[in-house]
Amino acid sequence: MRLKTLFLLLTVSSFQFLFAQDFEKDSIFIRQIYDESLVNGESYENLRYLCKAIGHRLSGSEEAEEAVLWGKKVLDKMGLDRVELQAIEVPFWERGDVEKAYIQDIVPVELEISALGGSIGTNGVMGTRVIEVSSLDQLDSIGKDKIEGHFVFYNRPMDPRNISTFKSYGGCVDQRYWGAVKAAEFGAVGVFVRSMTLLENDEHPHTGSMAYKDGVTKIPAVALSTRSANLLHRYLQDQETINLQLELDCKMNPDKSSFNVIGEIKGSAYPDEIMVVGGHLDSWDIGEGAHDDGAGIVHSMEVLRILKALNYQPLHTVRVVLFMNEENGNMGGKSYARIAKRKNENHVLALESDRGGFVPRGFSVAGSEEQLELMRSVDELLKPYDLHFFEKGFGGVDISPLHDSANLVNPQLMMMGLVPDSQRYFDHHHSGTDVFENVNKRELELGCAAMTAAIYLMDNRLLKGN
Repeated sequence: MRLKTLFLLLTVSSFQFLFAQDFEKDSIFIRQIYDESLVNGESYENLRYLCKAIGHRLSGSEEAEEAVLWGKKVLDKMGLDRVELQAIEVPFWERGDVEKAYIQDIVPVELEISALGGSIGTNGVMGTRVIEVSSLDQLDSIGKDKIEGHFVFYNRPMDPRNISTFKSYGGCVDQRYWGAVKAAEFGAVGVFVRSMTLLENDEHPHTGSMAYKDGVTKIPAVALSTRSANLLHRYLQDQETINLQLELDCKMNPDKSSFNVIGEIKGSAYPDEIMVVGGHLDSWDIGEGAHDDGAGIVHSMEVLRILKALNYQPLHTVRVVLFMNEENGNMGGKSYARIAKRKNENHVLALESDRGGFVPRGFSVAGSEEQLELMRSVDELLKPYDLHFFEKGFGGVDISPLHDSANLVNPQLMMMGLVPDSQRYFDHHHSGTDVFENVNKRELELGCAAMTAAIYLMDNRLLKGN
């Protein structure tokens, strides 16, 4: 009995000793990751070049193709085991040169607008009455007889009461995406949508994607700045009938050839098990796409650079993907997943950064409770760096097709998203203020370190868990 008890004590002591050794080793290496990012980091200057030398990068544009070549060049310089361009087809929408809207009544008042991505043009000047609603469902109660031939103005604001601004965004983005379809079903000739931002008197309209539906008439759709939305709302309160004029010359062109940019470090123990990290290289054509998603691009590239700089040889293959066309089609993500399926590639982890370059708070996990607990098991190693958010949530648009049933190779694929502080994100999202100057260097570098630390820890913990 005494021998059995002694054996158990020795076993427990050995386990505790090995755990302490692992903890200390991991703690030291994570500190080195942060030091490398904060002292020798290249993310900020890479972002400067992407935003200032190239600029906005709408899919199909010359700037988007220039960004592809730049991404490959930066990855080539890292001395990775493989760098390639993955050919894909992307939609090619052009905004055009004309975006004008006015309140016609009494003295013409110009409104601050931006065409929604994918909108058709007006084929000249359109002028008619506008009807204000706060939801898609409200059109049902108004009825087709009162809507037909008129503009619809969706004026539901983002809810300021939510601490997570992404929750507020999710609570009203349906009017931007499906608003034109719903209004057209009631005979409307165009839609104006309040911008998705918590700024109450913002002069900048915030664009974004929208949908059309087969069998439903396509009508033009624009975003209104919150300042113009408030102005239009006040006019409609003062007098029942307000007429607007709208002119757009945007258009959709045939699809164009483009590329995802891929680079990787081969795993030493499990080269056929892939840990992918990425963001999207494209952006909307206003602003510079600095937070959305230039920050995610340089976050992801920096993961591989930091691992190389610290001479870390991963156990699994670590792959970075600079996805093209997240904003208006997600053809980069869909194509990548389809090709991965065809090659029977086994992805064990996918980590995306697409929520801006602000202070990192932690990670969301789109997966099982066991996977969430795996992430939470390393919280003591990450708490010193103010990473404390480890909850179920969305991984990211680009990586989500990897988990679609049509593309699924590994049902246990762990999907994660970097979660930065969200309070300022929608101040700039899809607007002219999403520029390099609105990204803080230290906050960006902290995000790079957080992403790298997560990849390092999951590289070790995934292997030990299999």
